[in-house]
Amino acid sequence: MEDIHPQEQRHKAGQDTPGGGDARRSAWASTATGNVSVHWVTAHLPEKRTSVSLFDREQRERAKSTSLSEGAAVATGAGRRRSPEKPDPFRTCFQRDRDRILHSDAFRRLAGKTQVFVFPRDHQRTRLTHALEVSQVASSIARALRLDVDLTEAIALGHDCGHGPGGHSSEAALQPYVDGGFDHAPWGAYEVLSPLNLCEETLDGIANHSWSRPAPATLEGEVVALSDRIAYCTHDFEDAWRAGIIEREDLPREVRTLVGTTRGSQLNALIEDVIWLAADRGVVGLSHPMGEALAAFRNFNYDHIYNRPESQRQGQAVIDLLQALTEHLLAKPELVPDLQLSADPARQVIRYVAGMTDRYAFQMAIDLLGWTTDRLPRGIDVS
Repeated sequence: MEDIHPQEQRHKAGQDTPGGGDARRSAWASTATGNVSVHWVTAHLPEKRTSVSLFDREQRERAKSTSLSEGAAVATGAGRRRSPEKPDPFRTCFQRDRDRILHSDAFRRLAGKTQVFVFPRDHQRTRLTHALEVSQVASSIARALRLDVDLTEAIALGHDCGHGPGGHSSEAALQPYVDGGFDHAPWGAYEVLSPLNLCEETLDGIANHSWSRPAPATLEGEVVALSDRIAYCTHDFEDAWRAGIIEREDLPREVRTLVGTTRGSQLNALIEDVIWLAADRGVVGLSHPMGEALAAFRNFNYDHIYNRPESQRQGQAVIDLLQALTEHLLAKPELVPDLQLSADPARQVIRYVAGMTDRYAFQMAIDLLGWTTDRLPRGIDVS
């Protein structure tokens, strides 16, 4: 055989038959070992050589101490955690929190949880895409203000991990079963994400991101609280417009004048306002005109999207389903997977129900309660 480089052989093999066929599968299988030399394995050839210098955690912590704003959170060692840990050699404590949340089951389940619309259409948001958009908004603000971006992203990615299926209706459904009421913010921090042993600053930001909660202890937490509202006001409006529920021009004139009618213009205006106010006045917030515009924006969404009759029917169907499911499992807690006999069975039931994705909860209503599909919450209806 002619002297052909392994990578080139794979490329040629994939072109032997139209569409690849067996040759393409063989080419894919041949990548299993990568490109092996005496001392290392690389993904591609030719090998790319460069000169890099190590920048470990301790060096990064020292660099951050001089580059971050005076009020930024400080990442030190393994961080302040409920259970002490050894520091990571390369990642700061807030980086590790962000990574743990990103790889957690609770975060992945957000892909199957309602943001606004049950059974969302292809381009409509879920709780997962909402969390990613909050992270983008918050990190943009944090970078401009020289705050700790790793902590900001950790709080943003984890802020809604306490949400149950079916959107905010799950909070109303589970309210009677939790002492003090069910609030997705502290529930997410201290119940759902508890096994991750996160830093105190991360847990505080998640627990207090809602405006009805006490103020977060860090500026990064305040940034996420603002970013959450900025993100959901703008993207829920866009989702409703795409669904044909509203028109862009329906937005009140005073809002349109300040932020425009597209998601891009709205995000830019609101993010820049937060940054300039913080730089000028030292406050993480919005100027009075922009704050009033965001409040009017949110009120518009409540009146025309969240509280529209179809949304109300949808929400009540979610409440009825989750309460029926909860009552059934409270009567038969042995149905909860991995039930711990040494722990409170009722709390384990609530944890189980709150952790369900929409589809899983609806399927449980069929399997356990004998519900027919016509009793399930409906997808979007613009009639």
